[in-house]
Amino acid sequence: MDAFTVRDLRERTGELIRDAEEGKLSLVTKHGKPVFIAVPFDEWVVAFGVRIALAMRLFEEEVVSVAQATKLAGIAEEEFLEKLAAASVAVARYSADELSDEMKVLELQQKRSRYRVRRAKP
Repeated sequence: MDAFTVRDLRERTGELIRDAEEGKLSLVTKHGKPVFIAVPFDEWVVAFGVRIALAMRLFEEEVVSVAQATKLAGIAEEEFLEKLAAASVAVARYSADELSDEMKVLELQQKRSRYRVRRAKP
């Protein structure tokens, strides 16, 4: 999320518009304090409304957690997760290394499970 001061709006209006066209949120401040958030008018706003779209964008940009976004959206967590899925927003975010580690653990568990099944048969 980019931040703009009220003064920046005159000089960087084009950047603010480009960010919105790219689906990015922007925070506008005055004297260092937040004044408003520019929310892109996109399919999320049309489909889910401003409040939910804002919560989804903040979650997608990793500004808030899923619990915080759910609270902001004002809906149940299950419903919020369904809306994220409908918008193709990943809820679980793993780095390549974390995913590789998880896969190794899963493979090890599968091997142990097969060994127990084979061993249990007479």
